[in-house]
Amino acid sequence: MKALLIGATGSTGKFLLNELIQDDDYTSVSVFVRRPTGKSHPKLTEHVIDFSNLEQYKELITGDVLFSCLGTTLKAAGSQENQWKIDFEIPAVFASIARQNRVNSMVLLSSADASPNSRIFYSIMKGELETAITELDFGQYIIFRPGLLLRPDTDRSGEKALAKILGFLNGIGLVNKYKPLPTEVLAMKLAKAPWKLPQGTSIVKLQEIAAF
Repeated sequence: MKALLIGATGSTGKFLLNELIQDDDYTSVSVFVRRPTGKSHPKLTEHVIDFSNLEQYKELITGDVLFSCLGTTLKAAGSQENQWKIDFEIPAVFASIARQNRVNSMVLLSSADASPNSRIFYSIMKGELETAITELDFGQYIIFRPGLLLRPDTDRSGEKALAKILGFLNGIGLVNKYKPLPTEVLAMKLAKAPWKLPQGTSIVKLQEIAAF
């Protein structure tokens, strides 16, 4: 199976890339990035591209399964408009091109509270992306909705503090929906998902991720 990956330099994507190239079920892995990953492997093909003009790379976006881990923070993006372009527009356009090229499977890393009807911008954005990709009619569409992600190299003090709070609350049986999940563990589950889940649409919530 040939895998395609966007978001390969992100906190989850870099671990997913490792999983894909080490997994014998994947014969080749093509990543699409703004900057080189620094990785080299016989199965890996790296495309450094301009994400603002994806159509020019249409002939490269071919394979069996597309993984999308692309995303950023509002702070890094600088504005909601820029975050929308990165978190919604790029994955949506990339997925559309992949589907036009008959890629059958799509694995999307979303968020726990994704919903177009939310009052929170981030949740709305993720919910709209889920919906947009649903309309592309992939034969297999897998949505992962984890809670807080534990990044081993994070420098976000707020994220660290929240992880400690949630860890304590989880320990006494509260807010399990938001139990922090290490990005390395999530990457392992993402890589195995196309093999373990059926055709059609599957939504994998935090409580179900551990079952993989």
